[in-house]
Amino acid sequence: MLTHEKIEKNLGWLIVLVILVVSVGGLVEIVPLFFQKSTTTPVNELVKPYDPVRLVGRDIYIREGCYNCHSQMIRPFRAETERYGHYSVAGEFVYDHPFQWGSKRTGPDLARVGGRYSDLWHRTHLLNPRDVVPESNMPAYYWLDRPAKTGDIELKMQALRKVGVPYTDEEIAGAKQAVEGKSEIECLIAYLQGMGTALKQAR
Repeated sequence: MLTHEKIEKNLGWLIVLVILVVSVGGLVEIVPLFFQKSTTTPVNELVKPYDPVRLVGRDIYIREGCYNCHSQMIRPFRAETERYGHYSVAGEFVYDHPFQWGSKRTGPDLARVGGRYSDLWHRTHLLNPRDVVPESNMPAYYWLDRPAKTGDIELKMQALRKVGVPYTDEEIAGAKQAVEGKSEIECLIAYLQGMGTALKQAR
């Protein structure tokens, strides 16, 4: 029988047993979430899959590394809810693959930014943040004023359907046309304007 002393002195056994303990602990914490309704079903009927324009905007958000400075997770503390709005709920993010919660806040949390500012404000802010927030240290994203790429949008929606996002064949077939003629900045603004609005409207 292995004793505590033998395990500590035998590197091989120590590695195997640590991996076993971490794996079992991880499974015990993670697996139940797949069967918990609050994490697998939309919080209300207003939570919808991203339309093609917002989906492209979300990809641009990820590509440009916006999550490195902005979280999308309001914690259930008074200081947070007074500043940003209702705390984040798992059911808001059931169609996010992967979700963009994060914890880094060089800039403000964006979970409830939808509808807070006009499209023009967002456009100005993205092209040169200091035009609307003089003390901002956010870089300018002037290159976003170019046509959005639509080449892989149908494949992306098909892939998302395989992991549970309920896109119809008609939605997928019309995706390229929906994004055609849009600029990257328009798609990104559409994504930002939809953030957190489902729960905000339902309150």
